[in-house]
Amino acid sequence: MDHTPLEKSGQAPLTQAEMWSFFVEELSDKELSKLGASIFEEQRQRAISAGNQEEIIAHAFEVGFERSGLGVMPWIEGSLLVCPGSLISRSQANHRCRFVSINQEWVWQSKMLITESKRSGQGTDKGFRAIALVPVVEGTAVDVVAGRLQSGQHRAQKVVSFEVRDGKLYEVETRVIPAGGMHH
Repeated sequence: MDHTPLEKSGQAPLTQAEMWSFFVEELSDKELSKLGASIFEEQRQRAISAGNQEEIIAHAFEVGFERSGLGVMPWIEGSLLVCPGSLISRSQANHRCRFVSINQEWVWQSKMLITESKRSGQGTDKGFRAIALVPVVEGTAVDVVAGRLQSGQHRAQKVVSFEVRDGKLYEVETRVIPAGGMHH
């Protein structure tokens, strides 16, 4: 067997990505699924321990809402994705809202949710404001859905879509929903 080091043999040494791909290819589907769950849980735990959640939430309640009361677009703070959401109601039959969906689940239903804090609406408006925190995970799809309940009909009006890439939040699409588009 040839014991010539790779550098002297003319072959480039394997990159870290190539070494990982050899490891991953050898895993069974069950092992791969367990590894994926373990990686996600590690990312979640690191996000939890990396930031002062109470401080981030308190600051987000100060800067996370437009003058109208609707939540602004989500942002990344450290290893946490900050997701403002709100519902502003003048009556039971009419409201405006803007909420975040993570990988096609409402943030409050998402398995990625670390914590969420809600506060009652301010002034004469009924409703609430909320801040949700989720870990920054590569490939996460984030949709911000703005809608309105009017005369008993609830409909989405606009969806702004983002994706987490390289630890940053990139806007990938904006859709205005025609009058027939509904959400619930």
